[in-house]
Amino acid sequence: MIADIVSLTLPKIYPITDTNISGLSHHDQVKQLIEGGATLIQLREKRASPREFFQDAREALSVARSAGVKLIINDRVDIAMAIGADGVHLGQTDMPVEAARRLLGDRAIIGCSTHSMSQVQEAVRLPIDYLAFGPIFPTASKEDPDPIVGLAELAQVKNLVGSLPLIAIGGISANTIREVLMAGADSVAIISSVLNRANPIDENLRNLQTLAILA
Repeated sequence: MIADIVSLTLPKIYPITDTNISGLSHHDQVKQLIEGGATLIQLREKRASPREFFQDAREALSVARSAGVKLIINDRVDIAMAIGADGVHLGQTDMPVEAARRLLGDRAIIGCSTHSMSQVQEAVRLPIDYLAFGPIFPTASKEDPDPIVGLAELAQVKNLVGSLPLIAIGGISANTIREVLMAGADSVAIISSVLNRANPIDENLRNLQTLAILA
């Protein structure tokens, strides 16, 4: 059964932090993302030690709380619990959604990544607040990405999930935001196009949000 306890309004752009791509701490990334208008941010950490991530995430959450912004932790249910984050985003090899829900409670936001129609069919029965599907396009932010699913399959997923919020993931850029949203996604998760160092993060995010509004 789909959880219907948290009232979640997804922004069109769902930014995800990455210290390697940005060259900045999660704390500094969150500050700049908030300056760019972010209302929901995911912290994604694949390299730092648990202690280092805990400290950085706790500081990032303090900034987010003061701005009324929700903060989601990728993969690490323990870190989310320890700092009191708003929720977690879980992949196919992470802690099972049901277990995370028991630990975090009904008010936590729990999202789940899916990469095939069969995974989507299983996920919609779980107590999640949103579903992510992809990769829609080739992506460089994952070392071993799943096969590309494309826009046509994204549209099929939207028909399947109904009112459950749907986030498109994987390789989405300024050039493809409009077509992804028009295919049925409620939101697009973006890493590289927000965090690239050619321009300030807040400027990147504002530009992407403008494109999303036009979709």
